[in-house]
Amino acid sequence: MGDTFIFTFAKIKAHFEEAIRQNYRVITCREYVDYKKSGAKDKILVNRVDIDFSCSKARRLAEMFNELHLKASFFVRLHAPEYNPFSFENYRCLRAIRDAGHEIGYHSEIIDESVIWNEDAAVVLKRDLAVLETMLDVHVDGVASHGGMTGLNNLDFWKTRRPAEFGLLYEAYDEYPEFDLFNNSFYVSDSNWTSWKCYDHGRVVEGDRRDLAEHCRENHPVIYSLIHPDTYFDEHFYE
Repeated sequence: MGDTFIFTFAKIKAHFEEAIRQNYRVITCREYVDYKKSGAKDKILVNRVDIDFSCSKARRLAEMFNELHLKASFFVRLHAPEYNPFSFENYRCLRAIRDAGHEIGYHSEIIDESVIWNEDAAVVLKRDLAVLETMLDVHVDGVASHGGMTGLNNLDFWKTRRPAEFGLLYEAYDEYPEFDLFNNSFYVSDSNWTSWKCYDHGRVVEGDRRDLAEHCRENHPVIYSLIHPDTYFDEHFYE
């Protein structure tokens, strides 16, 4: 029987320790924009965290990154039924992430909002960005579109709109030359919940369930890592 409990906090820490051993420079999504402009050729790992369900677990990841002297981009939902970013404890968690120097981005659900509320998606995007920026006293540079349960694709908004129209530097999957990270990287994600998945320059690698550390040892020049705090635990998933 294989190792069932592969998503412990201890193991994700070991993955990033391996990235450091393999001489990856770990950067945020916002820093990737500057990296591209600079023409640098460092071996990099772009560190993205989507907060789908748990701000407290997001804080655990931030504390882990702090111990390793790494930074990440944390993308926050505003309308999740699973958490209220304005609650007493969640706000404390998000403020701690911000104060540690991590990037705060918006985990966007603007197509869902537009259809459910019958409001224009551009209008709700502007409002959400203003709310998040005011709430945490930050400037939001990036958006990562959330994939929820509605059957709608929040990425569809960006088929006809550019991030710069909204004062943004990037959308996490955009294909504009200023960012275009997904198509120019080896993308590794825990999005399957019980296994890893990966894409090589935008194309899925079928059957490859190797973890982040294993891919770091493959020496890809650019790794785009997406993890979700909700996936991780100390002893078991239901703790």
